[in-house]
Amino acid sequence: MTDGTTRGTTSGSAGGTGGAERDSAPGGWRGWRAATEAALYGPGGFYRRPEGPAGHFRTSVHASPLFAAAVARLLCRVDEALGRPAALDFVDMAAGRGELVTGVLAALPDEVAARARGYAVEVAARPVGLDERITWLSAPPAGITGLLFANEWLDDVPLEVAEVDHAGVARLVLVRQDGTERLGEPVAGAEAAWLARWWPLPPEEGLRAEIGLPRDTAWASAVGCVERGLAVAVDYAHTARARPPFGTLTGFREGRETAPVPDGSCDITAHVALDACAARGACTARDAEEARDRGEARDTGETRDGDTAPGACGALPDALLLSQRDALHALGLAGARPPLALASTDPQAYLRALASAGEAAELTAVGGLGDFGWLLQPVGIPHPLAPDSTRA
Repeated sequence: MTDGTTRGTTSGSAGGTGGAERDSAPGGWRGWRAATEAALYGPGGFYRRPEGPAGHFRTSVHASPLFAAAVARLLCRVDEALGRPAALDFVDMAAGRGELVTGVLAALPDEVAARARGYAVEVAARPVGLDERITWLSAPPAGITGLLFANEWLDDVPLEVAEVDHAGVARLVLVRQDGTERLGEPVAGAEAAWLARWWPLPPEEGLRAEIGLPRDTAWASAVGCVERGLAVAVDYAHTARARPPFGTLTGFREGRETAPVPDGSCDITAHVALDACAARGACTARDAEEARDRGEARDTGETRDGDTAPGACGALPDALLLSQRDALHALGLAGARPPLALASTDPQAYLRALASAGEAAELTAVGGLGDFGWLLQPVGIPHPLAPDSTRA
C-alpha cells in the first residue's frame, strides 16, 4: 500500500536480464516490473485515478493526526542536529494528496514553521486547495537540508519476481494483463547478483522472491538528494533473517486485499527488503559526505552496481532499522490510557485523551501498523533519533 507515488521516477535499467523480451514478449507476456509500471503509473493507471490512494486503503497518515505530529517532532530533532538553518526542508515522498506534509507543517512550533519549506513529491496532479506553502513536484528537489520522508513509497516501486523451476533454476515470472503467470528466462546479471546477496533461493520448485534492485536504486537516488539531514523510509518490510519463502506480491482494492492483477484496477505491492536499501543508501550518504569534505559537487543518486556487495561501504554505524512501534515510542507516542480519575474531574479531557490513546495504539499495534519497518539514514549529521542499542 502507499500514500501515493513517485515510482515513475525510477525508470532505467536495473541491469541484467533480457529486458526487451520481458517487456514485449508475444501474447502480452511481460515481467512484473513492466506490467506494474504500466498498471500503476501509465495513462489511466491506478495512482492517476481521481479518488487517490485514500479511496482504497488507510495508511498511518490517514489513521491519525498523531502520525504527522510525530514526524513533525522528528523534523524538529533534525533541525536541532542541523543547527537550526535559515531554511528547513521537509520532503514528503509519495505524497498522495498532500495529507502528511500538510499535517507536519501544521504541527510544527511557530519558530520552526517560519523556516520550514514543504515539498510534496507525487506523479498525480496538485490537489485543488492545497496549502500554497507546499511546492508540488514530480521528483524530489536536489540539495535538501532537512528531512526526506517516504511513507509507503518503496513497496510500490515496480520490481521483477523470480520463481524456482522444477530443475532448481530461478527464473523471471512473466504475467499477462489478466494476472495469468508463466516462467520466463533464468535470472541473470545484476538481478542474479542481487538475489545471491540479499535473497538466495534454495533449489526447491515454487519458491519465490521479489528482486529489490530497483528499490535499492530508488532509495539511493532519494538519499542522494539530501545535502544534509535525514532520509526515512517507512514500509512493510523484511530482512535477510526472515525472508518470506513465497514472496509477498499482492493487490489492494477498495480497502481489501486482492489478487495482484496488472490491469490498473488495484494497487500492486510487495514488502521491501529494507536491509538491502540501507546498504545502497549508505554508499550514497558516504559519497555525499566525502564529496562535501573535499568541497566537490556530486551527481545525486549515482551508485555503482557493486555498492550492495558485503562490506562495499563498510559498516553502517548511522543507519537504523527499527519497527514503527519503536520509532514512534522514541518520538514520544506512547498510547497509554489516561488515568480513570480524569473522567470524574474533566470528562471531556478524558474522552479526548482516550481517543488519542486509541489512535496511538493503532499506530503502534503488534500485528498491525506498529510492525512497519523504519529505515533512517542520516547524511552529514549525528543520528537524531535512536539510542546506540538500536543502531543497525
